[in-house]
Amino acid sequence: MEIAIREGAPEDIPVILGMLDSCVVWLTAQGRTGQWGVEPPSQNPRTVESVTRYMAEGTTYLAEADGVPAATLTLTDAPGAYLAHLPSPGEPERYIHWLASDRRFKGHGIGAALLTHAAEATRAAGVALLRVDCYAGDDRGLVAYYEANGFTPTHPFTVNETWPGQLLERRL
Repeated sequence: MEIAIREGAPEDIPVILGMLDSCVVWLTAQGRTGQWGVEPPSQNPRTVESVTRYMAEGTTYLAEADGVPAATLTLTDAPGAYLAHLPSPGEPERYIHWLASDRRFKGHGIGAALLTHAAEATRAAGVALLRVDCYAGDDRGLVAYYEANGFTPTHPFTVNETWPGQLLERRL
């Protein structure tokens, strides 16, 4: 399988939302509804607005497997407003938002390829800190995924007193 990474554009938003929907179907089938619930993200106006806003604020990348969009992430200069209460890193950073993959491509290393690409783009911009946050509930599997890709947990947090999250960073 050939993996190619390209910059995304506004016309890719339906594809990105489809990837997020795929993730929710997969998580729900495993009984793991704490991260994103059970409703398709593409039907949630707040999710659509968030994906669109982060794309406008940063750079979205899509990984294609043999020409088929398979995974995405967006790289910006700051975390989401829901993390405003956490300490600032005190240095320039790049921040990963909305990493998701079409679950048909699970296990092919496409998410890891995107994370590597994000690290390379961050380093090329002269920035030495790459950060991401994620759902830290259930078995903390998503935290472990980021750790396996070179990230170190720094600050746990909670959104709306119910959603456990973890901030992670990677020094480049």
